Amino acid sequence: MFRDRTVSLVIPAYNEEETIGQVVEEFLKEPHLDEIVVVDNNCKDRTAEIATAAGARVVQEPKAGYGAALTTGMNAATGELLVLVEADGSFRARDVVKLLCYLDDAGMVMGTRTTRQMVEQGANMRFMLRWGNVFMAKFLQLCWMRPAEPRFTDVGCTFRALTKITWEKIRERTREPGPAFSPEMMCAALQERCRIIEVPVTYSRRMGGESKHSDTFSRQAKLAIKMFRTICRKRFLERGRKIVKAEARQVL
Repeated sequence: MFRDRTVSLVIPAYNEEETIGQVVEEFLKEPHLDEIVVVDNNCKDRTAEIATAAGARVVQEPKAGYGAALTTGMNAATGELLVLVEADGSFRARDVVKLLCYLDDAGMVMGTRTTRQMVEQGANMRFMLRWGNVFMAKFLQLCWMRPAEPRFTDVGCTFRALTKITWEKIRERTREPGPAFSPEMMCAALQERCRIIEVPVTYSRRMGGESKHSDTFSRQAKLAIKMFRTICRKRFLERGRKIVKAEARQVL
């Protein structure tokens, strides 16, 4: 619990048996977390079994993709505050409180991995990936310069926190099943006039396995194009679009 508000940690996972146990154990030691929700996104290994044994609550999401898994995890979480993190061990539990502190002033707090002094040796943040994230973040920032005037340096950081109220506001504005869900969340929050703050977080070397989206230049380029298209869609094609809530659609 953090300042009388319950906190849930959500971890999307696809075949992360090498790391999930260590990640859950590390974050369980963080005193502000009330629960850890691991989303089994079609894992074909022992990820779910190991996560449960380590102390997490496991939920299933059959639709493949980072965005699909996070959506299910945030819907299943019971906390008033939600913290999202990777299953690969590249983020540190000690930074959770850093994100939570700023939720007193914002609806969403983004971590950034582009502060060079916070990137540890061996972390997957090479020159092109780092500056690609900065460029895309600045493009998103420019798109919403009026009226929000945000300040971003990273669109791909998966370590972030938001209030459950913010998630309920933006949920119907998100649809990306894959990693483009990350900047889509940011755009959706800006569409709903939510305040977003960005803070540097420690970025470490993966405990095991390989990145499924940024391990090669080809995958990085494809992801960059998807993110660019998502930002453009949110800013220019959905501008002023009213969202019909799921409950209303069912009545109709």
